[in-house]
Amino acid sequence: MTATLHTFETSAELAENLAKAVADALSAGIARDGSASIAVSGGSTPKAFFKALSNAPLDWTKVTVTLVDERFVEPDSDRSNEKLVRDNLLTGAASAAAFQPLYYPTATADESAATATKETAGIGRPFDVVVLGMGGDGHTASFFPGGSRLAEALDPQTPRGVMTMQADGAGEPRLTYTFTSLEDARLLVLHIEGDAKKTVLETAQGDGPETDMPIRAILRRTASPVAIFWAP
Repeated sequence: MTATLHTFETSAELAENLAKAVADALSAGIARDGSASIAVSGGSTPKAFFKALSNAPLDWTKVTVTLVDERFVEPDSDRSNEKLVRDNLLTGAASAAAFQPLYYPTATADESAATATKETAGIGRPFDVVVLGMGGDGHTASFFPGGSRLAEALDPQTPRGVMTMQADGAGEPRLTYTFTSLEDARLLVLHIEGDAKKTVLETAQGDGPETDMPIRAILRRTASPVAIFWAP
């Protein structure tokens, strides 16, 4: 599948342009279907983008926001992607959006994933927007090299839904959408910043197995083209 690189001089310029592209895609979804959905990623990189998007002039009451992946931690934890999104995206105009968590206070991560799969079944088929990040090890979502269920997560036969993942580099058990849940988004974005991430991307675009750098699954075989947004 094709990937298009959009380069910006600063993180602030990237955030504003990505927010506009995402807002346009959400507005198109609302116009077409009466509602729209977006799955976003955690980490420090998207904060400025979240804040820019939160002020976008669209009908947020018709938007559902969820997470690409999550740690199995309480939502008030500083490690929680839900907390990151609530603090940085679901503010201002965007506070009117619906939020669909992946974490549930169950005894195990597997139970939480099962609940999340049921609760998210009504959204994102396909998502209007998916915004992915990428780690220095080439992971995206919770598709980690050496992950406990990596092959299953990336398998095109694995159904849509949320599953668990554990990996040495992941810390807590993870909850993640499967590849099939994400790969057909109407706007599929990879948001990365810094020269180090650009180098990782260039390596991932070369030859080698997906299991070594799972971002390769996104770069190679998604149903939708990938829009890469990068700034130094």
